Amino acid sequence: MMRILFDLGHPAHVHYFKYLIKLLKKNGNQVLIVAREKDVTHLLLKNYGIPYLSRGKGSKTISGKLFYLFKANLRLCKYSVVFKPDLFISFASPYAAQIASYFNKPHIAFTDTEHAKLGIASFLPFTDTIITPKTFKGKLGHNHIKFDGYMEDTYLNPKYFKPNKNILKKLNLSNQEKYVVLRLVSWDASHDIGQKGFRIDTLVNLIAELKNHARIFISAENKIPKILKKYQLSINPTEIHDVLSFAELFIGEGATMASECAIMGTPSIYINSLSAGTLEDQEQKGILYMYKSSNGLIEKTREILTNPKTKEEKKQKSKDLFKNKIDINIFFYWLISEYPKSVLNYKNNSTI
Repeated sequence: MMRILFDLGHPAHVHYFKYLIKLLKKNGNQVLIVAREKDVTHLLLKNYGIPYLSRGKGSKTISGKLFYLFKANLRLCKYSVVFKPDLFISFASPYAAQIASYFNKPHIAFTDTEHAKLGIASFLPFTDTIITPKTFKGKLGHNHIKFDGYMEDTYLNPKYFKPNKNILKKLNLSNQEKYVVLRLVSWDASHDIGQKGFRIDTLVNLIAELKNHARIFISAENKIPKILKKYQLSINPTEIHDVLSFAELFIGEGATMASECAIMGTPSIYINSLSAGTLEDQEQKGILYMYKSSNGLIEKTREILTNPKTKEEKKQKSKDLFKNKIDINIFFYWLISEYPKSVLNYKNNSTI
């Protein structure tokens, strides 16, 4: 049995690893969760009943990010002295990578974000194994292995996720009432610098069109502009996937939610100047629409919302995604519990 430290830096990471953590604990491993105070990360951990230690809140400025690197590393170091991990696991965390190297322990990094060049450069030299979906574009050295699936499969596989219709009552919706979810991101990650998504005038025009077809809910990492406040989605963060699953359409700047909707069979439009192999693969499979600007966006939303067959077709494609697929959590569990022999075995036998 091992002592494993997970470093979580984003709400999505809680979802990626929650079932894997449960599986590791169930089989006798000691697990410590260290989490950054980012958006609803801590709230999700509390609501899922997962104990954790905080490594504090990050910063939006370059100088602040550098100071936080020192601060977070110091906290992780202190936690590690007490916990004495055998293995560090993270989703592209430079903090976990550097502290693992300091203690001469292995670090396994997951990632699916090719454009996060600075982030990759910060953890790669200190990482023993990098794990990505097979859709990841490029190779991150001889320690890079790929799996057949998406990170979101770890919690949206029908084995783990069953949408709860009670969410419709909480949103004061009837079973037949259509609604659309808009997602706005904060644009403060290092890989977001110089990138863009919605403009405020685009949002206002889009909402004017959407109101003709459905109710509107806006989810945002930062404060919503006053003129859009009445559309704010107010739910327990653990219910977000129920909301997304029953939506008629998702439109957003955030890659994770766009991918989640594509996998669940909710028509999904991703508007962002950034791309990723996962999203491009989903677009190719016909379960996601990608826009780098707002050109043609309103026309596409109108087309989707006026075609009653669109959602039915996406739901069927969602079911097809999981046909003859392995349970990604079981694969990750095997990889970790048999590490490092498992990596060598996988490399020798994998065709990916």
